[in-house]
Amino acid sequence: MTETEKGKAEKTEIIITGFGGQGIILAGRILGKAATLGDHRESTLVQSYGPESRGGACSAQVTISDSPIPYPYVRNPDILVCMSQGGYEKFGGLLREEGTLLIDRDLVRMGEDDRPRFAIPATRMAEELGRKMMANIIMLGFLTSVTGVVSPRAARDAVAESVPKGTEEMNITAFNKGFDHGAALLKGRRKKASGKTGA
Repeated sequence: MTETEKGKAEKTEIIITGFGGQGIILAGRILGKAATLGDHRESTLVQSYGPESRGGACSAQVTISDSPIPYPYVRNPDILVCMSQGGYEKFGGLLREEGTLLIDRDLVRMGEDDRPRFAIPATRMAEELGRKMMANIIMLGFLTSVTGVVSPRAARDAVAESVPKGTEEMNITAFNKGFDHGAALLKGRRKKASGKTGA
């Protein structure tokens, strides 16, 4: 359960999934660090790799809570972030009914699935920045903006502390791109919703 307007939910379970080489585990680590060091909450990270790390399926399970976390594994996430088709096929069915689904628009095809989702062309945006490897940071900015699961300041600080020296500024730019995309998307949806209620 994520509550953006009303403040943070007491506990939020997140799965970030994709394939090896996309920086999925790093994204999970940054998210947990932002929650713990920046927002002073509890967090756990469970990482999982497929048989071959680069190209194989991998996932990061992150739990963020206001109280101690007795069990770190995520069975039914409140938030599911998919950066590969394989990740979506493996974890899509686990998302809670009222959960939030975020996908990389160019890498995930959902077929008949009509659940609400938030889509961003994260990989394409990273390529436009000249660094395909920063798609995970763009997605992290998008996740922060759309769900409010961690504060933007905590997330930016965690990004700066976690990326290779000398790339901090570039990664913050990538984070901001994802964050701004999410903010614009939410604004558009709110406008659409208020237009419907006003009709």
